[in-house]
Amino acid sequence: MEYKYKENLDKNIFRGYDIRGIYPTNLDEDTYYTFGLGFGTHIQKLGKKICVVGHDNRLSSPSLYSAMIEGIISTGVDVVSLDLCTTPMYYYASIKLNIPSGAMVTASHNPKDDNGIKFAFDESGNCKGEEIQDFYQELLKKEFIYSEEKGKIVKFDIEPEYLELFEENLHFGERRLKVVLDPANGATSSFVRKIYELFPIDLEIINEESDGNFPNHHPDPCVEANLDQLKQKVLELGADVGISFDGDGDRLGVITNTGRFIPTDIYLIIIIRDIINKVDNKTFLYDVKCSKSLSDEIEKLGAKGICYRTGNSFTKAKVKEDNLPLGAELSGHVFFNDRWPGFDSGMYAGLRLLEILSKTDKSVEELLEGINTYFSTEELKFESTDLKKVEVVEKVAEYVKSKGYTYNDIDGVRAEFPDGWALVRYSNTGPNITARFEASTEERLQQLQNEFVGVINENN
Repeated sequence: MEYKYKENLDKNIFRGYDIRGIYPTNLDEDTYYTFGLGFGTHIQKLGKKICVVGHDNRLSSPSLYSAMIEGIISTGVDVVSLDLCTTPMYYYASIKLNIPSGAMVTASHNPKDDNGIKFAFDESGNCKGEEIQDFYQELLKKEFIYSEEKGKIVKFDIEPEYLELFEENLHFGERRLKVVLDPANGATSSFVRKIYELFPIDLEIINEESDGNFPNHHPDPCVEANLDQLKQKVLELGADVGISFDGDGDRLGVITNTGRFIPTDIYLIIIIRDIINKVDNKTFLYDVKCSKSLSDEIEKLGAKGICYRTGNSFTKAKVKEDNLPLGAELSGHVFFNDRWPGFDSGMYAGLRLLEILSKTDKSVEELLEGINTYFSTEELKFESTDLKKVEVVEKVAEYVKSKGYTYNDIDGVRAEFPDGWALVRYSNTGPNITARFEASTEERLQQLQNEFVGVINENN
């Protein structure tokens, strides 16, 4: 198939952590060919001549992947082709092969018609923020390197070595667990059974067929409604725990033995309690959406917490930069850096919880005893435009300052109160404003929500 440079690239697909758009509305094969030309040209300027690429199981991914590779090799850059894989498998291949430049064709947990790219030019990791906007500007200039001799394509199967990484990294106790998994028909569907059967687990898997239509539910494990089937199966089988993954496998969601959804910030409490005396650096990273339950627990344990901006690319970079043992965000990305190579894998995060359970007779619910509890909303979304959403958050920040509230502005604005907090930020993956509220009582929660939603609506 012949491809051509994509005129009139849609600026809105170049987002805060990656590239995301709708196929074939604002990205298509020619768009990806153009990405490939730009990517190959850019990394050559950095002295790189080879990259790693992979794709998830979305229906559009194989053709977009092929187009992008054609663009890359047209610049003379060699490609290590992973074909179908999860995003964590792509990360590990880059580490194992010592090839930091690469791209993963995926739209993560987005709807089935979406697609995108997570990419890295060099050792600094996933592109984010201004790097992505600069890449957009480079594409518009059309100053690509075209090589008379195309780059080579080398196929590489990372799966055997990825399985070895899990097997060598985890050490289960004597308790045999009953576990239900839900890969949501996403990319993990092709690998999850092989990985989890390495361990002494009684396994039940639902929605295991790889299907880019995501026919059973949306592949976002941090939206509780998407885990209804998993809850039902956990209760039906009397399982110890249920775990779900997103479309490209870098996030998880957890259901307890009682069928209760526990968000990632609460999951983190179990993990931190387990590793606190096993790590030298007792500093843990979490994003601005996370509950005060987590920061309270970190303080109780005599450790230090860093409340940081949302975005897996930012979290991953900060964990690496500060050499932290663990970092995570509410959306289900968990970065283990204690005995795991620092990238986010939903399957690994799930197994770390199972490893803890296998060494105790306690349930997930019992492991959560003694934490401070608060009332909180889910993440609320307000439709806007990519231009307006920025203006609205700026107006909320002005309001917070005018009131003299204590605040954190690392990502949007999080107003802090003795009995709760209010967060308003704009999404980096869509034309939305997002908000979340938490307080010590339901009444106070409603007050905070009413106050700040009012400011959002007044300016949106």
